[in-house]
Amino acid sequence: MKASNPFWREQLIDQIEPELAREIDIYETEIELRKQGKIDEKLFAETRLRRGAYGQRYDNGQRWDGQETQILQYPSTELTKGPNTVWDAPGMQRIKIPFGGLNARQLEVMADLAEEYSDGIAHVTTRQDFQLHFISIDDTPALMRRLAAVGITTREACGNSVRNVTACPYSGICGDEAFDVTPYAHALSQFLNGHPDTQDFGRKFKIAFSGCKDKGCGLVNMHDLGAIAVRRIETGVEKRGFELYVGGGLGSVPHQAKLFDTFLPEEELLPTSQAIARVFARLGEKKNRNRARIKFLVAQLGLEEFKRLVLEERALLPPDPEWTAFLNDLHAHDEQPLRPAASLNGAARPEGFDRWARTNIFRQKQSRYVTVTVTLPLGDATGTQLRGLADIARRCTRETIRTTVEQNIVLRWVSEADLPEVYAALKALGLEQPGAGTILDVTSCPGTDTCKLGIASSRGLAGELRIRLAEKSHTLDEAIQDLRIKVSGCFNSCGQHHVADLGFYGVSRHSGGYTVPYFQVVLGGQWTENAGSFGLAMGAIPSKNIPEVVERLTGRYVSERLKGESFQAFIKRIGKVEIKKMLDDLTRLPPHDQDASFYSDWGDTREFTIGDMGVGECAGEVVSRVEFDLAAAEREVFEAQVLLDKGEAQKAGEMAYASMVQAAKALVKEQFYDVPDDTDRIVSEFRTRFYDTQLFWDPFAGGKFGHYLLRAHDKHAEPATHEVARQRIEEAQLVVEAAYSCYGRMQAAKPPVKVKA
Repeated sequence: MKASNPFWREQLIDQIEPELAREIDIYETEIELRKQGKIDEKLFAETRLRRGAYGQRYDNGQRWDGQETQILQYPSTELTKGPNTVWDAPGMQRIKIPFGGLNARQLEVMADLAEEYSDGIAHVTTRQDFQLHFISIDDTPALMRRLAAVGITTREACGNSVRNVTACPYSGICGDEAFDVTPYAHALSQFLNGHPDTQDFGRKFKIAFSGCKDKGCGLVNMHDLGAIAVRRIETGVEKRGFELYVGGGLGSVPHQAKLFDTFLPEEELLPTSQAIARVFARLGEKKNRNRARIKFLVAQLGLEEFKRLVLEERALLPPDPEWTAFLNDLHAHDEQPLRPAASLNGAARPEGFDRWARTNIFRQKQSRYVTVTVTLPLGDATGTQLRGLADIARRCTRETIRTTVEQNIVLRWVSEADLPEVYAALKALGLEQPGAGTILDVTSCPGTDTCKLGIASSRGLAGELRIRLAEKSHTLDEAIQDLRIKVSGCFNSCGQHHVADLGFYGVSRHSGGYTVPYFQVVLGGQWTENAGSFGLAMGAIPSKNIPEVVERLTGRYVSERLKGESFQAFIKRIGKVEIKKMLDDLTRLPPHDQDASFYSDWGDTREFTIGDMGVGECAGEVVSRVEFDLAAAEREVFEAQVLLDKGEAQKAGEMAYASMVQAAKALVKEQFYDVPDDTDRIVSEFRTRFYDTQLFWDPFAGGKFGHYLLRAHDKHAEPATHEVARQRIEEAQLVVEAAYSCYGRMQAAKPPVKVKA
């Protein structure tokens, strides 16, 4: 039985960083305020998204609590709708794992949370995150505290923010890398997470690191910001730096990232990333979410103009010690083995070991050490399996665990001599499946299982393909072993279908009064060279015919390929016309009365429908920084009331005053972006820019609300009685309300932003 939120707050208070603990407390208060109708739904949606709490799809009023309960959108804008309605319909909790790095205790906590709050399954995503589904929003603060106690955050796991920073899972152990990118990925993740300059984006922002250029582990070319490790000699001294790329992205219209700098020195990584974030926040689209990613801004401005603006911004940034502090201890993330290096030396191999070892072992550049890939079909692992992996990591390594963008887990620094032991332990957990990084290792987004935007069952199709390919894995030709198959439930490419050899994304068609699940076939994508090229859709095929599509394409490649010809080159050589001809009969849909199976999706016996799709929450609606700051001010007024009710008048008065300053700061920053975090300066700027100019004056209140702040500023150091505190709270609420009105007038009067074409 799961414990209550107060239990975990008290139990873990000494184990959580104070700033993070405060954030979670605030989030818990905001949940309560939303239930009371005191926070607007649009604002609260972005608030919870930035804490990783994400709405989830429920097909046809799915039962989740054993009752015939009506499931509303998560959370509903209607707080009550009859006796059987729940406000907190379960959703999804995304959990950030920077560069995929984990230790055994963190894995065990993930297992506990999956079993106590979710459906017993933890899901590894294509961004090295974890996701837990079927989570009640009332449980999310406790869940966040338990994660925070072991050094994991959900901050900005969703929303219009910098998402999880990914990196090659073989960083530091790969013989092809220029250097280990782990400390750089960690530093940039820490620096940008919650940074003031990343709070005003119109959409999400994704970052990836790769240690080399040729492989696909980092997928730099499909990211908003990507960095590939490079080294060069300057005046006889070797220097580290990065090939820096900007403006990549998949989605419905993919863009390949553009080379921003051939060699960005390591000391410039953080400040240049900050400057890029500021340019994106200032000039990026805010109103039209379909064009709000940085790829569109780079395309609109042109790379050279974008680069000029970034360098100009970089020159204006005040120095920050954090930019280079991490360079003084790059070895903080170095890993060491637990057991001595030793070869197998002809040791007995369990049944199935050799087949597993051929695909699931990566030989490290450190002699006689290997990295073991644990294959997780569809990225899923049970709590028992996660605990078992934690145990293996403790016994055989120094807890060197990472998640991968192919939805697996790797155990690094395993001595070759220990492989039979590791394999036996994995087999006992049901995790001994071979085929990691091969055609069997099919990637999929959640699709219609839980995503509101899902059109067709990507997980259902991926699972079917995996089963069929595994059944004949002993006879698969070597030429197709390393092909990648990736499936998305819609065109948004969360399954990364654009960079697969064989990609598929869900669509639908109407026929004879029925809606039918289809998949677009995407060919020509390239996983290697950091997602070197993107595939193109070749046509829609009924979902139930997709396994035959895979069979035909791979079969023809095996029989007709030229010596050394890649799958991409083969597809290009035979051409679209020939491919369409080859697949033409598979596009035909049999009548419903001849074969009704085509009219339902994989793993679902019901007739297919897209009527239960909802509004996607990948980033939420655009909420400006000012709206966030004003909401924070309003929340502080509420907290002041709570303090007053507890008899803590002095603290209540201080909190009420702080809420007024927060509201003033929100407005000042709209005009003066870099206002110092100094109360006297904020109040002074507010007086000059808003009070004296009468811009803040509410026409219905004679402008006096601004005076409340000025007076409170003059008297805030004086002791506050109960009456003084109560009065200050009332005044604070009026100041916050006036600030909302002022901001509304400012927005109405603001001309559209123009950028140089």
